[in-house]
Amino acid sequence: MLLEGRRALVTGGSSGIGRATALRLGEEGARVAVNYRSERERADAEAVAARIDPAGARAYAVQADVRVEVEVVRMVEECRERLGGLDLLVNNAGIESQAPTLEMSLEVWEEVLRTNLTGAFLCLREAGRLMAAERRGVIINISSVHEFIPWPGYAHYCASKGGLKLLTETVAQEWAPLGIRVLAIAPGAIATRINSALLDDPEALREVEAEIPLGRLGQPEEIAAAVVWAASEEAAYLTGTTLVVDGGMSTYPRFS
Repeated sequence: MLLEGRRALVTGGSSGIGRATALRLGEEGARVAVNYRSERERADAEAVAARIDPAGARAYAVQADVRVEVEVVRMVEECRERLGGLDLLVNNAGIESQAPTLEMSLEVWEEVLRTNLTGAFLCLREAGRLMAAERRGVIINISSVHEFIPWPGYAHYCASKGGLKLLTETVAQEWAPLGIRVLAIAPGAIATRINSALLDDPEALREVEAEIPLGRLGQPEEIAAAVVWAASEEAAYLTGTTLVVDGGMSTYPRFS
């Protein structure tokens, strides 16, 4: 097992990429805190933790809205108490919404930036403090190909992921002397609930698949596999970069 005994926190771990990642971390021997945002996701997060370890010794669900500083501080402190510290943070919590920029309200802009960028900052800062004390750790920010591919109608989402890219690179430089690796994984089009409208529209799905050299959407488990490798000692020389997992989509001319 690649992550035997590692202590991990996965934000947004109740569904999609977060769920697949938490489960795979558990399979690789990690102890896992499965974060969820609100009561609506609680049962799903608890189900993920129970699949990792029905006895509850190696996994548990923890509530925190990553947009709220006091909740993030509480969540990481709970990880310290229950897991004894943190070796791995997977900053996965994120949202997206569509809005033409001319019509985008400040509220909609701030909701996406607050979750995708500020939330990631708060979690990595707090987790980083625990890791710095032990002079070791890995932080993996789940970004998107839209950290470098423009997406009309999603200016707020692209801005959040572009910001996450430079946050990742800057903190990686700062924290390398502390023994902490910081990197990002950028998924392309993945078959998750957030893409349910696409998955339910055969014509739109064919159009997207035509732009992916491998000819299909990715699966959450494929992102989880990349997370496990990047977090392991096999990737010990990897920091300050983005690992793109997109089936080759970003190599197409209109995305280059």
